[in-house]
Amino acid sequence: MKKISTEKAPKAIGPYSQAMVAGGFVFCSGQIAIDPETNEYKPGSIAEETTRAIENLKAILEAAGSRLDKAIRVGVYLASMDDFGGMNGVYETYFTNKPARTTIEISKLPKGARIEIDAVAEI
Repeated sequence: MKKISTEKAPKAIGPYSQAMVAGGFVFCSGQIAIDPETNEYKPGSIAEETTRAIENLKAILEAAGSRLDKAIRVGVYLASMDDFGGMNGVYETYFTNKPARTTIEISKLPKGARIEIDAVAEI
């Protein structure tokens, strides 16, 4: 098992790692719209928050020696299912390999975020 940490993604806001590598896979912790330069949450439209969350995942995957197109499973957690269309429009431009996905509505996300995304990818 190997812990992944990169300055190109936000620092963990709790007692967890950005990602862990085990058995040829990288398991990424959920990402929200936190700017990696300031480590501050940047609220915005669902498209803006989705983009930032995926860019954070992308940086973590690359630090682990993987890429977004190697994702095999993605979890999407929305504060409101009303944001599904806006999220999905951005999501499909990044995850062109169409990994397995779960999308659920959550009553509340960290920092008041509108979306959180996690992923599992091959190395």
